[in-house]
This record gives sequence, structure tokens and C-alpha cells, in this order.
Amino acid sequence: MSVDTRPQQVGSFGRARRSFREWRWQRPFWGGLWTLLSGIPIMYIPYQTMTLGDLHIRMSTTAGAGSLIIGVLLVVLGLTLWFQQQSRIFAGVAAILLALVSLVVSNFGAFLIGFLLALVGGALGVSWAPGRPVAASGAKAPAAAVSLSKERDGGDRDE
Repeated sequence: MSVDTRPQQVGSFGRARRSFREWRWQRPFWGGLWTLLSGIPIMYIPYQTMTLGDLHIRMSTTAGAGSLIIGVLLVVLGLTLWFQQQSRIFAGVAAILLALVSLVVSNFGAFLIGFLLALVGGALGVSWAPGRPVAASGAKAPAAAVSLSKERDGGDRDE
């Protein structure tokens, strides 16, 4: 028995890492993460007070409540992308629409940071598709595709 064929001892960190990797591959993880992270600047920046020396600048607008609602909804949509893969298209489209609304409501989408994160996260959520399980070795190969193109099939023939 060589060194390569012996079963290797896997520690608790290795098992946790492997199980996290399997969990991550079964859902639109990056789309959910970016959407979740986009809610933070949209919620935080409109309520922030910046201080420059003795000058206090309040970023708060009359639409501060709208910014809070948009930020919370983006965080919820990010969690939805993680835990409800069946509704990934709805959550992705809703995240994109909320990103567009945040441009008007919350200081240009919290200075374009939250806007861009939500836009990319929503697009990743919409475009993600679950993988197919690996076919068993005894299974048949899929049938060859039939081309309907005349150029490939020698379409000059009249049939």
C-alpha cells in the first residue's frame, strides 16, 4: 500500500471546510453574499454624521426610512438567495430593482457602493443554475443532437 492510497486523517477543520464547500456549491452563494453586503452601506450611510474639524455633516435625508427599508430588504433577499434556491430568480430581480430604487432614495445608492453590490449580486442570483448530478458509469450517453442547419447537413438536396 503506497502513501497515496492510504486513507488520510481529516481533522474537524477539514470536515467543516468540506461541508461548507458542498453547501456553497448547492446555492447562488456569491450572489447572496454580494446582495447581503449591499444592504449594509445603503442602511448605514444615510444615517451617518461626518465630522470635518468643527463642521458636522449629516447625511440624513427625508428618505432615511426608505433607505433603511431598502437595506433591510436587500439583506433579506441575500439570505433568501442562500436558503431558498427555488426563488432565486425572484430574489435576484427584486435585488436589481431595489438597487435601481436606491439610486434615487438613499444618496445615490449609498455612494454607488451598495448600488453596484446589489446589481452584481442580483445578476449572479438570476444567472445561477443548479448543477446536474454526475451520471452513473452504467448509464447511457445522451443521444446526439440533430442539426436543423442546411449548411451542416448538406441542405442542397430536395427531399
